[in-house]
Amino acid sequence: MPEAPEQHPIAAGSGGGADIVPGGAGTLDREPEHDPAGAVVGRSRSLWSDAWRELCRNPVFLVSGLLIVFLLLISAWPQLVTGTDPLQCDLSRSQDGPTAGHPFGFDSQGCDVFSRTVHGTRASVTVGVCATLGAALLGSLLGGLAGFFGGWADALLSRLADVFFGIPIILGGLVLLSVVSSSTVWPVVGFIVLLGWPQVFRIARGAVLTARQHDYVQAARALGAGSGRTLLRHVAPNALAPVIVVATIALGTYISLEATLSFLGVGLRPPTVSWGIDISNAAAQIRNAPHMLLWPAGALSLTVLAFIMLGDAVRDALDPKLR
Repeated sequence: MPEAPEQHPIAAGSGGGADIVPGGAGTLDREPEHDPAGAVVGRSRSLWSDAWRELCRNPVFLVSGLLIVFLLLISAWPQLVTGTDPLQCDLSRSQDGPTAGHPFGFDSQGCDVFSRTVHGTRASVTVGVCATLGAALLGSLLGGLAGFFGGWADALLSRLADVFFGIPIILGGLVLLSVVSSSTVWPVVGFIVLLGWPQVFRIARGAVLTARQHDYVQAARALGAGSGRTLLRHVAPNALAPVIVVATIALGTYISLEATLSFLGVGLRPPTVSWGIDISNAAAQIRNAPHMLLWPAGALSLTVLAFIMLGDAVRDALDPKLR
């Protein structure tokens, strides 16, 4: 039986330069398969396909993924779960316990706790997802440029990141958001992106510094590939994995940060429905009506746990050394 063809690290590209098979995103192993003539040929399996296979076998990823899909569904279409208006209140039912059709009881204003808990998912998930995307994109872009080009650009961006990284995030929120009167999620998202990108910047910069020293990057430069082509085609794909891991874990952190800021009165504000607002309103009534605090706090904890578990599973899958 003929042997599988040898894998070459350098493949000729098209149009001014060469395409180098990246070490980090290249072949992890080769699975034999047969061509129509019966000969055995090699099939490469990339880092991403190998990571997906590992994730599909990981029960932590499956459980957290199903829970996150459910949260995304009810955040987009809360009517799938409840048809009660979260802003429709009846003071005659203030702090009443669970009844038929109202399994979580009522809050101090007579609003249905179940409906508010379901509708509060939208604000929390929106803040978490949008803030994570913004911080990841900004931090990755600046970190990639700083790590790849180095020099004065690296020094300037690194010092700028240190300045923002040194600002206490809760104190910064109390100062910056206290002057904003908007009740939408976007001021909170902008604040989290402003103070959250330095963490991603450091990870992306370190990953790019490591990736640009690999042989396939040096080979691409030797074959005439420009800086832009080398960065986008060979360095960025191999520096992306740690950024994805950090962003996935940070998403849960940003959701809890939004709840904390709303609890302190500087985050989301009424009439927006938020878990942090409901927890703040229930804190003073915890002895008389503990159900007001139990359900929004439980939903918040479960959501944050789901995203942290997802981040851990992604980290294990994208780092073969941990296996």
